[in-house]
Amino acid sequence: MKKSKRQPAEVAAKTAAASVAPAQSIAWWKWGIAFAGLLLVFLVYGPALDGGFVFDDRYLPFQAPGVEDQPLSGWITGLRPLLMFSFWIDYQIGKTNPNSYHVFNVLLHFFSSVLIALIVARLVELAGVAKGKMRALLAIAAGGVFLLHPLQSESVGYIASRSEVLSVLFYFAAYAVFLYCRTERMTIGRALAVCALFGCAFLTKEHTLTLPILLVVTDYLWKLGGIRKHAILYGLLLAAGAVGGVLVLRVLRGANTAGFSVAGLSPASYFFTQCRVLWTYIRMFFLPYGQNVDPDVAISHGLMDHGAIFGLASLLVLCGAAWFFRKQYPLAAFGVIVFLLLMAPTSSFVPIKDVLAERRMYLPMLGLLLICVDLVRRLTYSQLVWPAAAGLALCAIVAHERNKVWNSPIALWTDSTAKSPNKVRPRFQLAQAYYEEQRYTEAVSNVEIAARLAPPDDALLIDWALALDGAGRRQEAADKLRQAAVANPTAHVYSQLAMIYGKMGENQKALDALAVAEKLDANFLMTYVYRGNVFVQMGDRAAAAREFNRALAIDPKYVPAIEGLRLVNR
Repeated sequence: MKKSKRQPAEVAAKTAAASVAPAQSIAWWKWGIAFAGLLLVFLVYGPALDGGFVFDDRYLPFQAPGVEDQPLSGWITGLRPLLMFSFWIDYQIGKTNPNSYHVFNVLLHFFSSVLIALIVARLVELAGVAKGKMRALLAIAAGGVFLLHPLQSESVGYIASRSEVLSVLFYFAAYAVFLYCRTERMTIGRALAVCALFGCAFLTKEHTLTLPILLVVTDYLWKLGGIRKHAILYGLLLAAGAVGGVLVLRVLRGANTAGFSVAGLSPASYFFTQCRVLWTYIRMFFLPYGQNVDPDVAISHGLMDHGAIFGLASLLVLCGAAWFFRKQYPLAAFGVIVFLLLMAPTSSFVPIKDVLAERRMYLPMLGLLLICVDLVRRLTYSQLVWPAAAGLALCAIVAHERNKVWNSPIALWTDSTAKSPNKVRPRFQLAQAYYEEQRYTEAVSNVEIAARLAPPDDALLIDWALALDGAGRRQEAADKLRQAAVANPTAHVYSQLAMIYGKMGENQKALDALAVAEKLDANFLMTYVYRGNVFVQMGDRAAAAREFNRALAIDPKYVPAIEGLRLVNR
């Protein structure tokens, strides 16, 4: 009898121990996968971690003169304050060393991939995949593809694309908090958390304004409770979305690279072009070749231009197929909706100067991942695990190779000029990269190619002159600057012309050019610095000191003027 009385207790203890052990092992297994993913992503992006600042990186706050004296309020006042706050943190860590900025981008990307796994796990559960082991594999595979896909290299390797990576992290976090609401009614705390994360995403980049629509669509299609359950959340989002919409309209009105004032791009022509571009994005997801930081895309001004009509027809067929097969493939149908919705801010009717950019796929990739998950979820665990591992390995290898071009500006723009041989901007950027490396002969040859592709403007002529000066061809440099002065007379052009004249020993011509520069802009500091240098060359130390002091009266911390005055006094 005693034995029979003890037996239930012993069985219960063994059962409890058996239930706790697997749970703990699974938890540790998940942590192990996450740690392996973190190591792997740093290996994949290793070539880009020491890459220099390129393109728009040069116009970010940490590159501005006097940034060392800028208070935090000066960084975060204006557009995208949370993005600028993240750059402020980087600047406190590494000043203008690009390594810390790249590392921060990779970390943000890793956490976004974790959120992708959580989001996919919940949606797969809603789609009826009940087996925990299979659900975990699908979620990890989706997060792994997001983490290692070569199409992400621009978003992560390009420091200025921090706006994409950070905003999407907040976006996915808000979406995950919404999806994992399992109570009958959403609590005020959860609703406030979703709204706070939405606000953080919007204050990092404006394209995240689509989140409220995504939540409503998700709620409706997956029957998560509707307005009754999420009334508090939808009320808050309605108010936040209205404020965000007004801010977006203000931004678009004042921008010249996005909005309805972009030269040469009407809403109709942009839409027709995007009918083609969307299929390029989809192709690059499934077949990631031909990646290019500055692609040369022809504009479709009409529906018949460059096959825009076929792109539009194919999109309509895709939407029709998603609707027709929505019951058999609910995740894939939902993925099509998600992809088109999240692409809408950059690939619909609102013109953007650059009609195609790989970084714009960072957020919408979620939709394509859901399509892939639905296509493979009917396989067994053993049928899927090894192909998934092989696919992730392939992604990692291709992404590592792509990240090599982000190792240096010269490598990046050499790759782009090879793929966009008839576009001026990549050639111009390559010339600038060579100039910064003091490879003046290569810089000159690339500027000459750019000038043959399109009539040079004053900015290109100035850079051309500087490259010629570096190569010792000063008379030609002066000729280019005189051409730039005719195209757009500015104090900068005339001060550069004076610098060249000074190097040629033609001091009076230099002083004449500086006189013109002063008339055009009396507050242009380099006018007085160059004039001081000319007077130093002429042996007039008193006049030189006077000019350096004039520059310091405008900016007491202007280093070239300080050094010039120190030279004179010494």
